[in-house]
Amino acid sequence: MTGSPARTLLLWCPDWPVLAAEIVDGVPATGPVAVLHANRVVACSERARAEGVRRGLRKREAQGRCPQLTVVEYDPGRDARAFEPVVAAVEELVAGVEVVRPGACAVAARGPSRYLGGEEAAAERIIEHVAQSCLVESQVGIADGVFAAGLAARAGRVVAPGGTPEFLAGLPVEALGRSALADLLRRLGVRTLGDFAALPAGDVLARFGFDGALAHRLAAGRDHRPLAVRQPPADLTVTAEHDEPIDRVDAAAFVARALAEQLHERLAGHGLACTRLGIEAVTEHGQELHRVWRHDGLLTAAAIADRVRWQLDGWLSGSNGRTGARPARPTAGIIRLRLIPDGVIAQAGLQAGLWGETGEERERAHRALSRVQGILGPEAVVTAVLGGGRSPGDQVRLVPWGDERLPTRPGPLADAGADPATGRGEGGAPPWPGRLPAPAPAVVLPSPLPATVHDAVGEPVVISARLAVSAPPARLVVGTGQPAEIVGWVGPWPVDERWWAPAEARRRARFQVGLADGTALLLAVEAGHWLVEAIYD
Repeated sequence: MTGSPARTLLLWCPDWPVLAAEIVDGVPATGPVAVLHANRVVACSERARAEGVRRGLRKREAQGRCPQLTVVEYDPGRDARAFEPVVAAVEELVAGVEVVRPGACAVAARGPSRYLGGEEAAAERIIEHVAQSCLVESQVGIADGVFAAGLAARAGRVVAPGGTPEFLAGLPVEALGRSALADLLRRLGVRTLGDFAALPAGDVLARFGFDGALAHRLAAGRDHRPLAVRQPPADLTVTAEHDEPIDRVDAAAFVARALAEQLHERLAGHGLACTRLGIEAVTEHGQELHRVWRHDGLLTAAAIADRVRWQLDGWLSGSNGRTGARPARPTAGIIRLRLIPDGVIAQAGLQAGLWGETGEERERAHRALSRVQGILGPEAVVTAVLGGGRSPGDQVRLVPWGDERLPTRPGPLADAGADPATGRGEGGAPPWPGRLPAPAPAVVLPSPLPATVHDAVGEPVVISARLAVSAPPARLVVGTGQPAEIVGWVGPWPVDERWWAPAEARRRARFQVGLADGTALLLAVEAGHWLVEAIYD
C-alpha cells in the first residue's frame, strides 16, 4: 500500500474505566480505585497509582500496597454507555468520529484543522468542549495514523507531518500493546520501536508471523488503516405540538393520521420500515403517557394511524377514576404527541409469506386484539411465553399483547429438546436441574388444590427427608371430593430451591399419578401436605 498515513486526531480520556465507574455507579474517582478483570488490575485512579498500584497486579497484591483501595469489577458495557456522551460532544464539533475503544475516539484531522484554525487550535477546542459538556478531562494527540495518534495523545503532543517515524522510534516496544511480542523482542535485544522498525520486513514475517508483520508496520509509522467512521443515528421521531388541548376522539384521530403519514414518509426516505411503534403523549397538566405497539409485519401509514388512533381513543375514553377495567382518563387534554419508531428494519428485511402476504385473517386478529387493548388497557390482552423453570407454573409467563416476549427465566431453547434420560437439551445444553420430564401437563392450575393420599390400608402416605415413600399411593382425595383409585404413579422428583434465602426457600417433591377413570395428575408434597398442581391430557 503506497502513500503516507492520513493525519489523525485522537481524543483520549485517561483512566476511563475508573471514570465510567464514577459516572454510572457513583464510585468517587478522586479516591484510590482499581478496576479488576480476571483478578488483575486493568485500570486504576491517580490516587491508587500514588500508593503503588499498577496495571497487571493481582487483587491481593494491589490491596496489600493500598489497604483502602476500592475495587470495581470491569464492565465493558458500562464503559461504552458512559463514553457515548463524550462521542456525542465531539460530533457536535467534527464529523466522522470513530470509537477506537471506550475512552478513545479518532477523527480525520484535515477537516477540523481547516475550520477551527489549525491542528493545535482544533485540539484545544475539542478538549475544552468535552470538558464543558461532559465534565470529563481529556487529551488529544495528532499524528500520521491512528496508532501514532493514540500514543501522541498520551503525551498530549501534536506530531509534525512526516515526523511520525521519528516520534515512534524512541518509544519502547511495549507501546505496541502486544505483551508476548514485546517480551520476546526484549529477550532478542530489540528494545525500542525504532530498533524493531529497522529489521527487514521479510525476516519479521518469517519469524513473528502475520501479527508481528502488522506490528512492524505500525512501529515504522506505516499505519494505513482507514478510519471506521461512526454514522450518527438518524432522528426518526415525529412530534406534533398543539396550542389547544385535544380532549375529543375525533380530533385525536385527525392528528393521528397526519402524524402517521409524516412518520411513514420519514422512514421511507431512509429505506426503513417500522415494526415496533412508541406512542408518547403529554397533557396540559404535565401528565406523561407512553405505550409501545408491536407488529409482526411492516407498519404501513394506515396501520400506524390506526394504532395511534386506538391508543388515543383508549386514553381519552378512560374511566375518570371510577372502578372498572378501563384505565383512568387523563386529567387534561393532550398538547404534545410524539411517535417513536422503536424498532426499525430495512424495507427488504421482512418478506411476504410463501403464498403471498401474511394473511388477512392474521391481520384482522392483530387489529382486533390491539383495538381491545387500546380500549381496556395494556394488561387486558395477554399472551403466554414459555421459559425455563422446574415446574409447569414457573415455565409460563403472561405478557401484555405487543410487549417484548421475553421469558421470566432463560432456558426454553435448551429445555425444548431436553432428553428425559440424560436431562440435557439440544446441542448438549443442560436444562434447568430438577425439571419435570416430558410430557408437559395440559392444564396448570392457578392455585394448587389441597389433597390427601392414602395407601392400600388407608394410612396417609408420607415422604421422608431422604425421599423414601412410606407406602405405594393407592387412593387420592382432592379437597372434599370422593376418593379415586390410583392405578399408576412415578416419582418422587425433588426440588430444593433458594435454600440460601430463607424467606424464598421452597422444598417439595413431585409425583405423576394415573387414576382409574383415566385422569393423570401432577402432585406435589410440600411441608407434609399433598397438592394437585396440574392435569395431564
